[in-house]
Amino acid sequence: MPRKSATTAEAAEGETRRSSRLAAQPKNEDAAAAAKPAVKRQPSKKRTADTEEKVAKSDAPAAKKSRSAGKKAEKAEEEAESSDAAPEVAPIDLGDNLPSVTLKNEKGEDVDVSTLTAEKGLILFLVPKADTPGCTNQACGFRDIYPDFTSSGFEVYCLSADSPTAQSKWQSKKSLPYPLLSDPKRILISALGAGEGGKTKRSHFIFEKGGKLVDKRIPVKPADSPKLALDFVKSLGSS
Repeated sequence: MPRKSATTAEAAEGETRRSSRLAAQPKNEDAAAAAKPAVKRQPSKKRTADTEEKVAKSDAPAAKKSRSAGKKAEKAEEEAESSDAAPEVAPIDLGDNLPSVTLKNEKGEDVDVSTLTAEKGLILFLVPKADTPGCTNQACGFRDIYPDFTSSGFEVYCLSADSPTAQSKWQSKKSLPYPLLSDPKRILISALGAGEGGKTKRSHFIFEKGGKLVDKRIPVKPADSPKLALDFVKSLGSS
């Protein structure tokens, strides 16, 4: 009986030792996980694209504002250059002489207006815009009695802020027999007192031979302008 008890005790002790060894060893899964190297997660391509798009959108207003500021600066510079390029001409009133101002005619040629009164008197009529009803009425009125002016020793010129090209087309369309002068910056127009708010007042001015201003009508109706100018010219001949 004592022998059996010893064997049983030894067996129990061996089982206890084996259990301890097993408990001390790591599990297979834990060991595999520990042995596996860590993998660095790459950012998603879609997320990267979305992020870039958001950044681009956030920068868009600033870029647009910068372009707008650049255009405004260019426009301001052009206006400044245009203003600097325009010579100042003193106001012209009755008794004053026609100043030396160079303008383009309907052919694009330079004309010094002060030379127009060297040999004859000058009728200078102003229109707000070429080839419009009122201006055409006024221009055709001067056309129809043009020989009466030339026979009295006066030349007739039309003055407006239109381009030489626009004036040339109008001249051909209405068979206007006299030259047209282009004053886009309204240099002479303003000096005559007919430029206001970026517009031209319908009017006419009469300069005698030598360049002195002897008559002006501002404003004047389209149909009245030619007749009033001719009446004044005739009054000069009879006096």
